[in-house]
Amino acid sequence: MSDCTKCRGAGVNRREFLATSSALAITAVLAACGSDSEEGSSMTGPRNVNATVTLANYAALGTVGGIAVISGAGTPIAVVRASATQYRAFSLICPHAGTTVSISGAGFRCSNHGATFNGSGAWTGGERTTGLFEFTVASNTTAGTITITS
Repeated sequence: MSDCTKCRGAGVNRREFLATSSALAITAVLAACGSDSEEGSSMTGPRNVNATVTLANYAALGTVGGIAVISGAGTPIAVVRASATQYRAFSLICPHAGTTVSISGAGFRCSNHGATFNGSGAWTGGERTTGLFEFTVASNTTAGTITITS
């Protein structure tokens, strides 16, 4: 008995098999791509970050509004000095395109699709997306450090 005869005996013809297989493949590709909507974005940010930063090592953080890219955290992170006593940390992974965004003036820009974000991580223009993922920051003024966690 040929393979085709076995399939027909099981109630599956070639056309049904190909249509079902194609539909499943398309569904898998679409699921892997995620969604451009704010609610469906699969690029929300990195997990398991725990980094201690010595502020004196980043001159830009000496003034309010200063932004520094932190090295050694395992993921690209920017720290913004929001006030005399407050620091904020953001993932530099674009929530839409998944590429690394850059510091641009007093904010950030995704070179992949042109989205812009202000110094508070909020989306301000370019291709529609959400804001940057924000980490939790704890300050230790005695040690002159901040600890960034997710």
